[in-house]
Amino acid sequence: MSLRVSLVSADAEVWTGEATLVVAKTVEGEIGFMQGHEPVLAILAQGEVRITRTDGTKILANAADGFLSMASDELTIVAGNASLVS
Repeated sequence: MSLRVSLVSADAEVWTGEATLVVAKTVEGEIGFMQGHEPVLAILAQGEVRITRTDGTKILANAADGFLSMASDELTIVAGNASLVS
Protein backbone atom coordinates (compact mmCIF):
# COMPACT_ATOMS: atom_id res chain seq x y z
CA MET A 1 0.00 0.00 0.00
CA SER A 2 1.55 3.28 -1.06
CA LEU A 3 1.16 6.89 -2.09
CA ARG A 4 2.19 8.41 -5.40
CA VAL A 5 4.37 11.39 -4.47
CA SER A 6 5.60 14.32 -6.57
CA LEU A 7 7.91 16.97 -5.11
CA VAL A 8 8.55 19.81 -7.52
CA SER A 9 10.23 23.20 -7.29
CA ALA A 10 9.66 26.23 -9.46
CA ASP A 11 12.28 25.11 -11.97
CA ALA A 12 12.55 21.31 -11.70
CA GLU A 13 11.05 18.03 -10.60
CA VAL A 14 12.90 17.16 -7.38
CA TRP A 15 11.56 13.66 -6.69
CA THR A 16 8.70 11.45 -7.87
CA GLY A 17 7.89 7.95 -6.78
CA GLU A 18 6.00 5.62 -4.44
CA ALA A 19 6.11 6.08 -0.68
CA THR A 20 4.52 4.61 2.43
CA LEU A 21 4.90 7.77 4.55
CA VAL A 22 5.55 11.45 3.87
CA VAL A 23 5.96 14.06 6.60
CA ALA A 24 5.96 17.74 5.63
CA LYS A 25 5.88 21.04 7.49
CA THR A 26 2.91 23.34 6.89
CA VAL A 27 2.07 26.71 8.44
CA GLU A 28 -0.23 24.78 10.82
CA GLY A 29 2.53 22.34 11.87
CA GLU A 30 3.93 19.02 10.68
CA ILE A 31 1.58 16.61 8.97
CA GLY A 32 2.10 13.00 7.99
CA PHE A 33 0.50 11.27 5.02
CA MET A 34 -0.13 7.58 4.45
CA GLN A 35 -2.35 5.72 2.02
CA GLY A 36 -6.03 6.51 2.62
CA HIS A 37 -5.41 9.96 4.10
CA GLU A 38 -8.32 12.34 3.69
CA PRO A 39 -7.98 15.12 1.08
CA VAL A 40 -5.87 18.08 2.23
CA LEU A 41 -4.75 21.36 0.72
CA ALA A 42 -2.21 23.21 2.88
CA ILE A 43 0.36 25.99 2.69
CA LEU A 44 3.91 24.67 2.87
CA ALA A 45 6.22 26.16 5.49
CA GLN A 46 10.00 26.22 5.21
CA GLY A 47 11.39 22.94 6.49
CA GLU A 48 12.08 19.31 5.83
CA VAL A 49 10.05 16.90 3.77
CA ARG A 50 10.72 13.34 4.92
CA ILE A 51 9.75 10.56 2.50
CA THR A 52 9.83 6.86 3.35
CA ARG A 53 9.95 4.85 0.14
CA THR A 54 8.17 1.52 -0.24
CA ASP A 55 11.49 -0.33 0.24
CA GLY A 56 12.04 1.45 3.58
CA THR A 57 14.76 3.82 2.42
CA LYS A 58 14.40 7.47 3.37
CA ILE A 59 14.57 10.59 1.23
CA LEU A 60 15.12 14.00 2.85
CA ALA A 61 14.44 17.29 1.11
CA ASN A 62 14.27 20.94 2.07
CA ALA A 63 11.27 22.86 0.77
CA ALA A 64 9.73 26.31 1.19
CA ASP A 65 7.21 28.73 -0.27
CA GLY A 66 4.49 26.61 -1.78
CA PHE A 67 1.62 24.25 -1.06
CA LEU A 68 0.77 20.58 -0.82
CA SER A 69 -2.26 18.70 -2.04
CA MET A 70 -3.38 15.22 -1.03
CA ALA A 71 -6.22 13.44 -2.85
CA SER A 72 -6.89 9.84 -3.91
CA ASP A 73 -3.55 8.57 -2.56
CA GLU A 74 -1.63 11.16 -4.60
CA LEU A 75 0.46 13.74 -2.77
CA THR A 76 1.78 16.71 -4.70
CA ILE A 77 4.18 19.15 -3.06
CA VAL A 78 4.86 22.30 -5.05
CA ALA A 79 7.56 24.57 -3.63
CA GLY A 80 9.17 27.78 -4.80
CA ASN A 81 12.44 26.31 -3.55
CA ALA A 82 13.09 22.60 -3.00
CA SER A 83 16.14 20.37 -3.10
CA LEU A 84 17.21 16.93 -1.93
CA VAL A 85 19.56 16.79 1.06
CA SER A 86 22.61 14.64 0.40
